[in-house]
Amino acid sequence: MAYRSFEELEVWKKGCRLAVMVYRALKECRDFGLKDQMTRAAVSIPSNIAEGAERDSKIEFIRFLHIAKGSAAELRTQIYIAQKIGLMESKTVKELVEELKSISSMLHALIKSLKSNSN
Repeated sequence: MAYRSFEELEVWKKGCRLAVMVYRALKECRDFGLKDQMTRAAVSIPSNIAEGAERDSKIEFIRFLHIAKGSAAELRTQIYIAQKIGLMESKTVKELVEELKSISSMLHALIKSLKSNSN
């Protein structure tokens, strides 16, 4: 893999931007339980990308990318629930879900690339 640091990975950058978007979207939220779960899942995405990249093992990196992908799916589920209970507007939901689907797709492609390079 040709990168010097996880900060150079576009999927990590996108994950960080998404976490900020989630924090902003939930700034006024009074449902502290759901808010906490959603912000944790959002922060987990770029955090796991970074942690995996720093493990110095392709197998470990792939494992942490899978965890990040799982956190993205978890957050999408929580966003749908937040919308259904009236905590998020449709426009915000649409933006966040599109970003999460893009991140999941990028993670999938990175995982696939890392796996094919190990053959």
